[in-house]
Amino acid sequence: MKTVSSSVRATGLVVGGGLVGLSSALHLQRSGISVTVLEPQEKPQGASWGNAGHLAVEQVQPLASSGMIKGAFARLYPRGALGLPVRQIGTWGPFALKLLRASSPARFAAGTKALSGMLAQAMPAWQRLCAITGTEHLLRQDGHFVAWESERTAAGGRAHWFATDIGTASVHDATPDELAMIRALAPKARIAGAVRFAGSGQITDLGALANGLRQALLASGGTIRRAQVDGLHIDSGAAFAQIGNERLTADHVVLSAGAASADLLRPIGVRMPLIAERGYHIQSAQSRWPADMPPVAFEDRSMIVTRFAGGLRAASFIEFAARAAPPDPGKWQRLRSHVAALGLPFDAPGTEWIGARPTLPDYLPAIGRSTRAANLLYAFGHQHLGLTLAAVTGEVIAALATDTSPITDIAAFDPARFGDTT
Repeated sequence: MKTVSSSVRATGLVVGGGLVGLSSALHLQRSGISVTVLEPQEKPQGASWGNAGHLAVEQVQPLASSGMIKGAFARLYPRGALGLPVRQIGTWGPFALKLLRASSPARFAAGTKALSGMLAQAMPAWQRLCAITGTEHLLRQDGHFVAWESERTAAGGRAHWFATDIGTASVHDATPDELAMIRALAPKARIAGAVRFAGSGQITDLGALANGLRQALLASGGTIRRAQVDGLHIDSGAAFAQIGNERLTADHVVLSAGAASADLLRPIGVRMPLIAERGYHIQSAQSRWPADMPPVAFEDRSMIVTRFAGGLRAASFIEFAARAAPPDPGKWQRLRSHVAALGLPFDAPGTEWIGARPTLPDYLPAIGRSTRAANLLYAFGHQHLGLTLAAVTGEVIAALATDTSPITDIAAFDPARFGDTT
């Protein structure tokens, strides 16, 4: 790593302007490091902006598990929400083999322990970050619902959630009033039962949150540059970013480019098994869904419905494919059919979105220092937990850059577990 004198401020370069990247940049800036964020899009459209807004602190168990593998066939699209497009088998086939190896009982237990520690800090970290940026009004901590449409699935789902490890969250049966409220919002369905989680939360406006983070970064002296990084390279043991013929160097380079991160690592010889786990949503600008209603997951349909400041969003699907593969219009149509079958207050057809969650085979993020270059830090691979873990990841990255102890144990997230070795 480049050594700087005490009179010269250290520099940081954050590659990727999603929520994880913005959080990392802001925490680095507040730690005394002069930061530049590189974001290729004027209006980013990645998973940071298309998610369900759900702060899922209850999801401490990695999806890479024997249970997930056993139930995969039943969840295949079009019957379920798991998309494995035949034409994309060359992309998801090798990943699936690695996922099988990562789903052993021992690795699942270790992953659960690691995620539990990280998720226990997620909500406090969001409270701190929102206080710093003046966005406290965007953070709601009133839990979420899971609902079922048959007695059988309600009994099974309820038994699962009451028996499983959900970290710092808690769960209880929905009250009669809460159940009546869900039924009123889905009048065409027979809602047989529901539970309510406490300890989880929601961001009510993702765009406003991002703007708040950007403004706080700029106000503290940071810089945001619209630029497409071609790749990362190493010279004399230090990583730098290449943009055309321009070389950008810094004392700390943070790779937080989501599903694009693996491509940016290829020039330095790292083959990270990152896949684009694509999700779909539709959003109605107008809705009679109450503004104070927490997110509701209709578990039989693998769909979560969230009211944002900009309208009502219905999100679903886990589709393993190349990042640039064309979308499947049938999945948006399936979302519309779910919305219609439930009778949700949704003005069809709604705007369409597709985005890629950056997912590694063990469903754990890559957070840590590269062994290839001491100034290169990783902060990607958060799969379904990018929003949830963005704030605490930023705190961890700042701790690594300033040689202080992270707020939680990140050994299990070491990028060296997947090929980042000298």
